[in-house]
Amino acid sequence: MVTSEKELSSGTAIEPVNNGSSLHGPRSDNPFQNTSIAYEDQAVVDNQGRLRRLFSFVQLLAFALTFMSSWEVVAMNMGATFYNGGSRALVWGCFLVVIGSLSQALSMAELGSILPIAGAQYHWTDMLAPESSRRVITWFQGWVTWFAWVSALGGSSSGLAFILQGLIAENMPGYAESQQSWHLTPIMIVILLTVGLINSFAFRIVPWLELASGVFHVILFFIFVGVFAGLGSGNSAEFVFTDSTSYSGWGKFVAFNVGMLVPAWGFIGFDGVNHMSEEVRKAHHAVPRAMVYTILINGSLAFIMALVIMFQMGNITPYLESGYPIIPIFMTIAGTRAANALVSGLIIITYCVVAASLASVGRITWAWARDGALPKYFARVDPTHKVPVRALWLPIVIVSLLSLLNIGSTAATAFSAFTSLSSLGLYSSYIIAISVLLNARVTGLLGETAEARVQYGEWRLPRKLAVPINVYALIWTLYITIYLPFPTTYDVSGTNMNYSLPIYVFVLLCATLGWFLWGRAKWPGLNASAIALVRKES
Repeated sequence: MVTSEKELSSGTAIEPVNNGSSLHGPRSDNPFQNTSIAYEDQAVVDNQGRLRRLFSFVQLLAFALTFMSSWEVVAMNMGATFYNGGSRALVWGCFLVVIGSLSQALSMAELGSILPIAGAQYHWTDMLAPESSRRVITWFQGWVTWFAWVSALGGSSSGLAFILQGLIAENMPGYAESQQSWHLTPIMIVILLTVGLINSFAFRIVPWLELASGVFHVILFFIFVGVFAGLGSGNSAEFVFTDSTSYSGWGKFVAFNVGMLVPAWGFIGFDGVNHMSEEVRKAHHAVPRAMVYTILINGSLAFIMALVIMFQMGNITPYLESGYPIIPIFMTIAGTRAANALVSGLIIITYCVVAASLASVGRITWAWARDGALPKYFARVDPTHKVPVRALWLPIVIVSLLSLLNIGSTAATAFSAFTSLSSLGLYSSYIIAISVLLNARVTGLLGETAEARVQYGEWRLPRKLAVPINVYALIWTLYITIYLPFPTTYDVSGTNMNYSLPIYVFVLLCATLGWFLWGRAKWPGLNASAIALVRKES
């Protein structure tokens, strides 16, 4: 870590102040044993701008449950598995995804216990990466994670706009024929503006909003299951567990893996709670548990929902042409009014997902600016609302401008490519974080001895299971990442091409250019005073 001059969010340069406490020996309150980080004068640290620790553990867990919305993702996006892999890709894919995601969460929960901080992945990378390559790996990790979260905001807001359009099309005859791609843009902008205003000027209600949404998330699950169980028509177990019908042109193995990306999408972003860490009470306790519990709860709900839908949806043929088959399915089995009410429940949950997504990307934007990679202008915390308002509106502006690409049918493909970057970017950030964790564990950089650079936090994996879990998490993440850039159709054209890989490569090239032009020589590294404050208060 760098302990030379640090810049406050106001732009004032300060000298680090050592309060006389040595950090080079075993201390019960210090996970970093052999680093150069020094505690700085508290008055100086306070001037950086402080966030309020509003979230309790229950509210943070509800935030995580809502943000992932795993069973809702299965319900809304199951049409993609009809095209690739059939019902077995959804059911067995969901089962595999839950196990893989749990291994990821268990691995990263240890890191969240050691240092629960808004920057999350890139802070953990800096904490555990080999000294010789620590700064450059942290630089790339930070940019990849930030771009992925901005992309995730675009994906969640466009997903909400799409399902709103789908509901309108089912209720307004003729709209589907007259629907234009540009219609998505104003809907997205309105969504982003409203969640931006809530996050900026009424953030006190967000923990309670997410708590209510988390409760509704569970209640709505039981309503959906009840509707399918009571009104749906049964399919055979053979259809549910073995059907591999695919219309994409891919072979069965590839189609299964591409179809498995549907449930996988519902388990990306569990790291979002880490970006809220500096607003969570007893964060080193709450954050790791929220990550693991949300996978266990959402995983159970998603797998049950996949089974219930496949068993009770009836003949799939009438729904193959629908972008969101859940809407016409409910129209068929429950009637128009009930379908509107049920899908409206999904819309409410998804709106809260967008609000949570903005909160998370706003915090990582703020943290990345606080650490000097983005302009310091975005590192300021509003003194009245205790929220990083500028950091919240930067991703809103970026996504809103990119949504203008929907105005042209060809350009709309570019916006879709940008939103698909989130999966590839976040999985890449998990790969880096888990890799440095595994390396630090086996080389002794992370441990319980006085010689270890970093000590374990209060939440950790059992000794004999830690390495196997980390290895499995890494293998699983690498395996899924292989299929993330695959196009959904074998016969690839300019309109159905998956552009996530070219966009991802473009981001890496920009980060590389930034490193050689500025970062290598001038980037000071992570803000030591901010890390010291987080360690002291969490």
